[in-house]
Amino acid sequence: MSGTPFGFLSTLADGHFIFPLPMQTLSNKLIICAAMMALHGTAFAGGEGWTSDYAAAKKQAAASKKDLLIDFTGSDWCGWCIKLNDEVFKLEPFKAGVKDTFVLVELDFPKDKAKLSEETQKQNAELGKKYAVQGYPSILLCDAEGRPYAATGYQEGGPEKYVTHLNELRTAKTKRDEAFAAAGKAEGPAKAKALMAALDAMKLDDQIVLNFYGEVVEQIKAADPKDESGFGKMGATKKRLAAFQDALQALAGKQDMDGALVLVDKTLKEGGFDSEQTLQLMMTRSVIFAQQGKFDEALKALDEAKAFAPKSPMIPGIDGFRKRLEEGKKKAADTPAKEPAKGAPKEKAKPAAAK
Repeated sequence: MSGTPFGFLSTLADGHFIFPLPMQTLSNKLIICAAMMALHGTAFAGGEGWTSDYAAAKKQAAASKKDLLIDFTGSDWCGWCIKLNDEVFKLEPFKAGVKDTFVLVELDFPKDKAKLSEETQKQNAELGKKYAVQGYPSILLCDAEGRPYAATGYQEGGPEKYVTHLNELRTAKTKRDEAFAAAGKAEGPAKAKALMAALDAMKLDDQIVLNFYGEVVEQIKAADPKDESGFGKMGATKKRLAAFQDALQALAGKQDMDGALVLVDKTLKEGGFDSEQTLQLMMTRSVIFAQQGKFDEALKALDEAKAFAPKSPMIPGIDGFRKRLEEGKKKAADTPAKEPAKGAPKEKAKPAAAK
């Protein structure tokens, strides 16, 4: 199970960050919309070749031995959804590149509800929960049974590059199926590890795994009651991090940055995380300091995080964030203090309010 609880530090590797609302101040191309669409005579945002009929799409995929590509979108309000349609999905090189591999399913939540029948709205709401969709555009690659095996979103580079990206993601299904086959020939902890390899190959969020592969999770537990594979321990750690995330979101809602720092430091001190999880916790300290405008502290925390795991794949994102922090620090230093209106009494200096 590969989902990360750090929604506030999403995709560090590409240099973008998501902060908990209402703490969010930096724009992020991965932030979000909400789930689904269709009507049989309705024009699809992705153009010709898409369907909104999920059940019919599964039948078509099974008959043609293709996979499903499901696009959860907000066609008339989600900027990155619109870009993905305009730059990729509407274009002929994309359609030609996927015609032999995917049945295309567009599930849309437009602001204009007149575009959807009540039946379609109901279908989409149910599928949004089933696939645990949290952000848009969310692109899920699924087998003909509707079981997801890979997830992606907006990608730059145009239709040809996107098709290449999808073909690379399709290898996750091969790895999944090979691991399931190996598990069928094994017993005990070896079986558990093979099943874990199948789940890890897909890199899906935990809730999607539970919704679609819950029986696999139970098989792992049954095959390895002594937790020699470490699956149980990993699950307990994920629960800890989920509880941390909830607590951090609550503090963010109250704009309690000092409390957020105390929480992060306490969680780090308790330990028990792998290097990547620890690195993200350390990064969170930098993000919080940046939210407060404490750029020196933010930069120091960033350097400590980088020194902790200098070979992490997150390093390019950390370097990108450091550059933005330096720019923010310079801008703050170059911005003159606002003078009080002429004749207005000068106030005594006050400490900056936490943001």
